[in-house]
Amino acid sequence: MSITIAVGAQWGDEGKGKIIDLLGSDSDYVVRYQGGANAGHTVEINDKKYILHIIPSGILNKRAVSCIGNGVVFDFESFINELNTLNSAGVDTEGRIIISPYAHVVMPYHKETDRYLEKDRLSKIGTTFKGIGPAYQDKISRCGIRVADIIDDDYFPVTLKNNIELKNRYFDAIYGEKNKFSYDQIYDLCKTKFSIIKKYVGDVSDVIEEAVKRKKSVLFEGAQGTLLDIDHGTYPFVTSSNTTGGGACTGTGISPTKIDNVLGVMKAYTTRVGNGPFVTELFDEYGEHLAIQGHEIGTTTGRKRRCGYFDALIAKYSVRINGISTIALTKIDVLGGMDRIKICVGYKHKNTVLDKFVPLANILEHCEPVYEVLDGWEEDISEIRSYEKLPENTRKYIEYIEKITGVPVSIISVGPKRDQSIFR
Repeated sequence: MSITIAVGAQWGDEGKGKIIDLLGSDSDYVVRYQGGANAGHTVEINDKKYILHIIPSGILNKRAVSCIGNGVVFDFESFINELNTLNSAGVDTEGRIIISPYAHVVMPYHKETDRYLEKDRLSKIGTTFKGIGPAYQDKISRCGIRVADIIDDDYFPVTLKNNIELKNRYFDAIYGEKNKFSYDQIYDLCKTKFSIIKKYVGDVSDVIEEAVKRKKSVLFEGAQGTLLDIDHGTYPFVTSSNTTGGGACTGTGISPTKIDNVLGVMKAYTTRVGNGPFVTELFDEYGEHLAIQGHEIGTTTGRKRRCGYFDALIAKYSVRINGISTIALTKIDVLGGMDRIKICVGYKHKNTVLDKFVPLANILEHCEPVYEVLDGWEEDISEIRSYEKLPENTRKYIEYIEKITGVPVSIISVGPKRDQSIFR
């Protein structure tokens, strides 16, 4: 039995989907604890690619039950699309998905609000327009609609009518658009979709508690990454939820005393999608190499990811914030063919050198990286399955990351497929 949190240790897109798929094969339950359909996990199995946004990638392992916790903002349309895609691909989902009744629902007016807010911002965040921020905003404002509310035939009409009136008044006052949203259309849409969804609804917190009592293995799956955390990320260029390890407890209802291990998923270099400061970002042939060889295109947005060298300050910050006990290092194969590889070990800011990450965008955008330079390697390592058989410089690179973070690298991913993995 093990109770593990898998968390992205950078800006997301670290390859968590593959790592969670690997660990999910030994897990009885895989639980998503925050975010929504704004995050995408890509998993390749037997030359077939699966892209999941809201359903935990543990669904691809026949043994695991996939749970969507209360901390997730639930996009019912994305869920049904993914459900249909999985079933069409022959994945058996029957009895293997549980949705918390306490998860807040992304409503159609949230997606519209998202578009209008981003359009009005002088400094664009780079939102996915999935309605995530406005859904969390309603949750905090205590006017959100939860899964349990929609399947309650008496409560839902009253709540929805009140919300539609509020949203229409807002759009009329701010944008001059009268009757932007139709109560009847949204009501009918929700009731139709949730007639399919309601059989999957169950108390996720209680399910996890019983699983722990029965000595089952539970894997908590985070979306996005540490630096997109609403509290600990590079605000305001963040998402609207707690992406860090602590979010697993509040987002599912498990006690922090039950957690055995926090696995930090780190890419062997650094990427981010959207706007915001990025100290190690590259604009030269090395950055182009990472983008091309790493196929750095956002799973959800389709946008090119910005690429840069591995940032040790970010890595150490993530270790501290999440309590990371082991590291899964992904995409190290992408570095093959580079004659030298740099690791950022400090930030030069004005007349000082910072040796600790500061999550303040206005400071980070004026920082320059301080690098250590390591020798690269020419070999293709994608078919290697033993640590000892990796090139010497590859091992030196991994061991440098271990030394500077103080955390062992337990999984090394040398390609996107399940079997392109080395376990230590």
